[in-house]
Amino acid sequence: MYKIKVFLKRAFTPITIMLIPHSNTRPFSLRIPSIGILVSIVLWLIGTVYVFSIAVDTFEYNRMKMRLNYYSSQFIDLRATMLALKKAEGEFRRLFSLGTKDRVLENVDTSDSGSIDMETLKQQIEKTMETVGDIKDYLSQQKDLYMATPKGWPVDGNITSHYGKREHPKTGEEDFHTGLDITSSPGNPVKATADGIVSFSGWSGGSGNLVVIEHGFGYSTCYAHNKMNAVSIGRRVKRGDIIAYLGSTGNSTGPHVHYEVWKNGRAVNPKSFIEGRN
Repeated sequence: MYKIKVFLKRAFTPITIMLIPHSNTRPFSLRIPSIGILVSIVLWLIGTVYVFSIAVDTFEYNRMKMRLNYYSSQFIDLRATMLALKKAEGEFRRLFSLGTKDRVLENVDTSDSGSIDMETLKQQIEKTMETVGDIKDYLSQQKDLYMATPKGWPVDGNITSHYGKREHPKTGEEDFHTGLDITSSPGNPVKATADGIVSFSGWSGGSGNLVVIEHGFGYSTCYAHNKMNAVSIGRRVKRGDIIAYLGSTGNSTGPHVHYEVWKNGRAVNPKSFIEGRN
């Protein structure tokens, strides 16, 4: 009991704190019990710890918010990539279900619980997208080549003179026939056998009315003895477009189209292109 009284006496023993201003005003003193100073120090420590804990919590919250925003943006990018991949996969499935190379090329449309390693996943998907891009570029090139390669008959009819050595129908002498003569009814439409640009359309001596089309990839085609040409120089044409009407102009013995296919500057046998063995 005595010790408690001594402790209380000391705890409430006043301590004088004197404040001396730097001006000419008189100093003044403040009497505070010893226990008041102790309580103030304890309260200051508690307040400091509390403020520090709030600062730490705020920092952690901001850091988590930044990481959440980062992962959200990553998932948005990945979602767009996955949608592009699914679209490309669906297009490839549709193309390869067509069964034949010709149909595939004709229909190609050239106009994406545990810790997730986002960077690795994104790199893998980007690599896949690059592969998909390479495939689409390859298919685009193959389609351009396919559409530039002569295919099919320029007119519905029958072959009356083949490619190669023959007896000239007018002179009777042996010569080399650089194309095919295909007979049909006068006025029947003559059609382009591949996409291209008309490089000549007009009268050309013994060839009569002549149309020449440049297709690219080294291919050119010629259509001679037309009754009338239906295209002009510079016209872009598609396979199957009407370019002339069958006739018998120039050095001709009857209504037919003289059809030639040129590859890299020399005439080749058009028959293989008509029959699809190109």
